[in-house]
Amino acid sequence: MLTILGEMDLAGGFPRRSFLRVGGLAGGLSLVGGSFPKALDARTETRGTSAHKAVINVILPGGPPHLDMFDLKPDAPREIRGEFQPIPTKVPGISICELLPRLAAIMDKLVIVRSLCGGLEDHNVHQCLTGWESHPQQGDSRKIAGYPEGGWPSLGAVVSKLQGPVNSATPSFVSLSPKNAESVTRASLNQAGFLGLSHEGFEPTRRRRTDAFYETGASREAIERNREEDADIILRGISLERLADRQSLLESLDNFRRDVDAKGTLAGLDTTTQQAFGILTSGEFAEALDLDREDPSVRDRYGIKAARVPVKGGPKLLEQFLLARRLVEAGARCVTLAFSAWPMERESRGGYNWDFHNYGFDRARMFFPLLDIGLSALIEDLDARGMLDDVSIVAWGEFGRTPKINNRAGRDHWPAVGNCLLAGGGMRGGQVIGSTDPHGMAPKDRPVHFREVFATLYHNIGIDARHVSLTDRSGRPQFICDRGPIDEVL
Repeated sequence: MLTILGEMDLAGGFPRRSFLRVGGLAGGLSLVGGSFPKALDARTETRGTSAHKAVINVILPGGPPHLDMFDLKPDAPREIRGEFQPIPTKVPGISICELLPRLAAIMDKLVIVRSLCGGLEDHNVHQCLTGWESHPQQGDSRKIAGYPEGGWPSLGAVVSKLQGPVNSATPSFVSLSPKNAESVTRASLNQAGFLGLSHEGFEPTRRRRTDAFYETGASREAIERNREEDADIILRGISLERLADRQSLLESLDNFRRDVDAKGTLAGLDTTTQQAFGILTSGEFAEALDLDREDPSVRDRYGIKAARVPVKGGPKLLEQFLLARRLVEAGARCVTLAFSAWPMERESRGGYNWDFHNYGFDRARMFFPLLDIGLSALIEDLDARGMLDDVSIVAWGEFGRTPKINNRAGRDHWPAVGNCLLAGGGMRGGQVIGSTDPHGMAPKDRPVHFREVFATLYHNIGIDARHVSLTDRSGRPQFICDRGPIDEVL
């Protein structure tokens, strides 16, 4: 995190009540002061100008209903087929839900995986972040044994470790996790696992709470007194122009002593502080986050209306799709976002996610059109800018939903099979991979495991995941993936 509050006198030091905190852009690391000549010199480095490979990981937390989105069964019994009709897409022979007409119109750019398997009945998007089932306890999601010491790193953390930043002004891994998202996702979208602090995703929008906030059954009093921390970057009342005097800033910072926490993060200190001051002294990353700089017609294409107040079912989280494109343009290699109808929070606390146990079809009528707008706009925008072949997009959740509709007009958890949508990255679009049985209960042919999707994403950005190992905290090598990519899309 990077927080600057109050007034600053860069030439004469900081007034008593002022506060500057530079935390690891990956969160968690706290320090004040120190001497950072390398960091302050970052602005003078030569920036890469060539296109870079990137991944945008769109998480739909809660378990999106595969039978109502991309694998409709119109000939199945009524208690299975649901209320929606399939519509033809741009590719003959492929149909999807009637509530997704914009995605249907660009089916030639999409890959639908109808046989996604290997999931668990675990309300945790960890598998969509890392590819692996096993993980430590996360929020109130149970511990699942088999993970290496420190836990598995997410794709963004691996890319940060292996490929590093494109330029000094933009983190290689950015998480657009909204406030309180972990109540729904359990796993942090920015997690680095055993790779540690310096490779966690930078989170410019989320406010953090302690684990008690995410526990099922937590009392209202515990929730209300639960401490909320700042997002990763706040420049309240401080313009980037006021930080332009690099020499004065250096002299002021040298008056402080480093205060590093006791979590073994010292090794990541130089990297994170250099990245922090790269951001401070360039302004490029802050500009990427400023949607007011975007053409209004483009904002409108993403469904964003500047004058519209976000309410339940509103367009607030659609901004993330546009932010993801702008961040990739600015140099991010991996952007992870969680999308739902606004706000994202447990339903018991007045929020929304994709866990459609009740009134599932009514909720789908609100959720599906928003996803249709945001995801199609992102894909078409990247294509129009000549970026689509370099940027891979995946959209998915932790499992599917039961084929049989329950007595509350919803579908329950179904880890046996789910759907996944892929686009870009040079993949061959216009096809469906795999199929399910007539009732959508299990893969019928070509089951595709979560880690096959990850191997494909790694391949698209130039990493052969089966032959790359990284050292965990116990000093043991760990392969980042144990499966190959989906050959049909390469």
